[in-house]
Amino acid sequence: MSLKLVLLAGSSQPSSQSAKVAAYLRRRLLQLGHCAAADLGLIDLGATPLPLWPAEDPGGAWADCAALLREADGLVLVSPEWHGMASPALKNFFVYAGRRELGHKPGLLVGVSAGQGGAYPLSELRASSYKNCRLCYLPEQLIVRQVEAVLNGETAVDQADARIRARADWALQVLLHYARAMRPLRTTIEPAFANGM
Repeated sequence: MSLKLVLLAGSSQPSSQSAKVAAYLRRRLLQLGHCAAADLGLIDLGATPLPLWPAEDPGGAWADCAALLREADGLVLVSPEWHGMASPALKNFFVYAGRRELGHKPGLLVGVSAGQGGAYPLSELRASSYKNCRLCYLPEQLIVRQVEAVLNGETAVDQADARIRARADWALQVLLHYARAMRPLRTTIEPAFANGM
């Protein structure tokens, strides 16, 4: 049985660098033969924003996201850095997402920064986003610094670009190993408590 993954671009801006990185990682999963196109969902919060919780969702944006996430074996979460913080769109996403969508699934955190940053949003998400949804963040993460200069074409333009591409391939393989290993957990752990402590 093949693995299903969802890539989430967490910027609320259309055509964002986060969306570029998510699309690049999706292409790499296809090129490396890890997943079929039908098994790779892409959620771009800039192209299809979720209403600010608890507003009504007349367009059904969350229902579409939830359906993708429930079928997924793992999540690649791409977070921009805005003033050293995770984006409001991502924080809003985690108010919607629960254990039915993300429970006991591995999550690869990917930070995006126009400069040399990118680490603080990942620390913030590790600290505050998993409690009720039970998403299991990998001990590995990826930070794409100077994002406008890397991951733009099919080939690397310099050593920094080549390095982040190699690290991305490796991080995706780590996610896939976790996704395979954790798949049986979701049928053996009883959901006795709705919320985390």
